Amino acid sequence: MRTLTRRQVLTGAAVAPLVVPARALGRGATPPSDRVTLALIGSGGRGVGEGRLYTKSTECEFVALCDPREDRRLNAKAVFEKIYGEQKRSGVYQGIQAYADFRDVLRRKDIDAVHIATPDHWHVPITIAAAKAGKDMHTEKPLGVSIEQDLAARKAVRARRRVFQYGAERRSTAEARHAVELVLNGRIGEVRKIWVVAPCSEIGGSPTPVLPVPKGFDYDLWLGPALEAPFCHDRCLVSGQRNGIFHIYDYCIGFIAGWAAHPLDQVQWWADNAGLTMPVKYEGKGKLPTSGLFNCVYEWDVQCTYSNGLVLHMVDNETYKKYTDAPHPDLARPGVHFVHNAAIFIGSKGWVAIAYEKVATEPASLAASEIGPNEKRLMQSESHQLSWVRAVRERRDPVGLVESAVRSDLVSHLCDIAVRTGRTIHWDPVKETITGDDAARKMIYRPMRKPWTLS
Repeated sequence: MRTLTRRQVLTGAAVAPLVVPARALGRGATPPSDRVTLALIGSGGRGVGEGRLYTKSTECEFVALCDPREDRRLNAKAVFEKIYGEQKRSGVYQGIQAYADFRDVLRRKDIDAVHIATPDHWHVPITIAAAKAGKDMHTEKPLGVSIEQDLAARKAVRARRRVFQYGAERRSTAEARHAVELVLNGRIGEVRKIWVVAPCSEIGGSPTPVLPVPKGFDYDLWLGPALEAPFCHDRCLVSGQRNGIFHIYDYCIGFIAGWAAHPLDQVQWWADNAGLTMPVKYEGKGKLPTSGLFNCVYEWDVQCTYSNGLVLHMVDNETYKKYTDAPHPDLARPGVHFVHNAAIFIGSKGWVAIAYEKVATEPASLAASEIGPNEKRLMQSESHQLSWVRAVRERRDPVGLVESAVRSDLVSHLCDIAVRTGRTIHWDPVKETITGDDAARKMIYRPMRKPWTLS
C-alpha cells in the first residue's frame, strides 16, 4: 500500500514516498517526510525567541532564515544549528541556510511555511509575497501599517488558501481563553464598556548624526517599501522599546498598534463570537511629538463605538491612571504596579481584566468559575506556534484567523486617524471604508517606495 506524505498531498506529487523513522536520525517521533519545513524571516530578538519554541517539537524544522543584517542572520543560524545539533546523536547540525533577501527564501520549493518577525512595515508585503509563493505564514503583530495593507493581506491569504496565524499568542493560553469565555457566557452580566490599555509610545530620538551603513547591513532592503531615509543610530539600531522601528511612522503607527495588539486581539476574539464586528465610530484626542525622530501618536484617549452603542475605550496607560472610576488591579507585571497592557470588560455584575501576565476578576471568585459543556467555548490551542504547524499539516485554520487580525488592527488605525485629524471618524464595516470625510479616507492608503507594491 502506498502512503502519501503531507508534502505530496500539498503539491500533488505522485512519487513513491520514503518514510524514514525519525529515531533513525536521532530526533523525535515525526517522520522527516511529514515534518513542516520552516523559514524564519526576520532574525532579531523576537524572531529568535519565537523560533526557539518551534525547536521543541519534531513536527517541524527550520531549514532557512533571513535578515538583511548579516550579524543577526549568522547569530540565528548558530543558535538553531546548536539546538538541532544537541538533539542529534552526532551533536552536529549544519542544515540551515542563511539569506539576506526574503525573496530567495520564498523561491525555495522545499519550504512549507514562514514565520515573519520583521519590523512592522514588512509584515504585510512579505505575507502577500509568501501567499503568492504558496507558503503558509505566521505573521507577527501588529498587522499592516495602513488599512489598505490589512485588507490586502486578508485578500491574498484567502485567495491563495494559505494557513495564516496572527502572532497574538495570548490566544494560546488557557487563562486568557477562559477569561474571554467568562465574558461570552454572561458571568459578568451584560457587557457595558470595554477598556483597552497599552503603553505610551516613546518620544525623542535623533536623525543625526548621519552614519555610514554598517558592513553587512543591506539597509536599502531593510527600508524596502518605506521612504528613503539617511542611516542613523536611533532609526534602527537602538535596542529595547526605544528602537525607532517601534516609533517612526514610516515603519509603524506606534504602540497604539504594537502593544495594543495584545488586548485588542482579546476583545476581537470576544466580539467575533458575540455577534459583533468592530466599532463604527471613533472620536477622541491624543498627542503627537513636535520634535525628534520618533513621530507616532504617543498618548491617546479615543472612544470607539459599536453599532449597538457599546463603547470600547482605547487609552494609553498613563491616561488610564486618570480614570479613577475604572478598575485598577495589580496585574503583576514585574516592577509595574498599575495597569500596563490589558483588555478590561466591564459588566453589570462584575469585570474581567486580561493582561499579558495574568487575569484579574471582580468578584475574585469569577476566576474559578467553570465553563460548562453546553456553553460557548473557544478554540483550544496549547501552543501558538505548534498549533499553527499542525494546522499547516492538516490544512485548516488555526486559532489566530486573518479576518480577526484585520478587524483588531483596523481599530488601531482608525484610532490613529481620529487623533491625527482631530475629527470623528465613521467606519462602514460592510464597504470597509471611512465615510463622510474625504481627507480621512485618503489616510487609508500609504505610499510605497518603488519598486515595492502590494500587488
